[in-house]
Amino acid sequence: MLHKARALLVATLAGVVACGSGGSVNSATNSRETKDNMTVGKGAESTAVGVAGAGSTAVGAAGTETTGGAAGVGSIRTPVVLFFGTSLTAGLGLDPEQAYPSLIEKKAQAEGIPIKVVNAGLSGETTAGALRRIDWVLRTPTDLVVIEAGANDALRGLSPEDARVNLEQLIRAVRAKQPLTKIALIQMEAPPNYGVAYTRSFRAIYGEVAAKEKVALLPFLLDGVAGIPRLNQPDGVHPNLTGERIVANNVWKALKPEVAKLDRGPKAG
Repeated sequence: MLHKARALLVATLAGVVACGSGGSVNSATNSRETKDNMTVGKGAESTAVGVAGAGSTAVGAAGTETTGGAAGVGSIRTPVVLFFGTSLTAGLGLDPEQAYPSLIEKKAQAEGIPIKVVNAGLSGETTAGALRRIDWVLRTPTDLVVIEAGANDALRGLSPEDARVNLEQLIRAVRAKQPLTKIALIQMEAPPNYGVAYTRSFRAIYGEVAAKEKVALLPFLLDGVAGIPRLNQPDGVHPNLTGERIVANNVWKALKPEVAKLDRGPKAG
């Protein structure tokens, strides 16, 4: 059973590259694909809550909630959460609103801690490609960046040490561009066909990077989904909607404490 599970995980993770961008990290291609893939959740952008007036709240397109009352008009910010990753974050094969970042946005809204989600997933990207792309993506001001990177490095058998350096530089690039932005790193895994030593080395870099850079470490993205046919699309690689909901539940459980700590104002109106 263990060998079968490992084989399924190999097949699942291997497709992240096969169904990606073929490993190309050409800057022009990346820029174009990023523009196509980068989406903003609909809920936080346009949803109106109640009717503007005394004691009521409305959510505006700028990601703020305006509160009216006798004491005057103020605003409470809706924090922006940027999900930066591969096709697994982009939600390849699903509608944009079905990708796990959008599902998380809905959960946050339902639990009274609304966020505006920006999905910056890009198929086939390695940690080196992510490092080259991050400055372009960070033109959008954010409160929290969730990084999902590294699976494609492992599938190509790239050095875990190189991936570790890239992840560290990626986090530092976020801080250099937006010093007040919080950061969370998602654990990724290497397929076991590269051997126990490689798999362990690759797994370890995430905890080491998170500890060194003092960022939150979230659980393995595909925990409970990878290698289970009924939870994946026909390609056997990317979660279907049922699987994506499990991914969203897992990520949100770990991410919620970080979201709850984000600054929401109020700001003077």
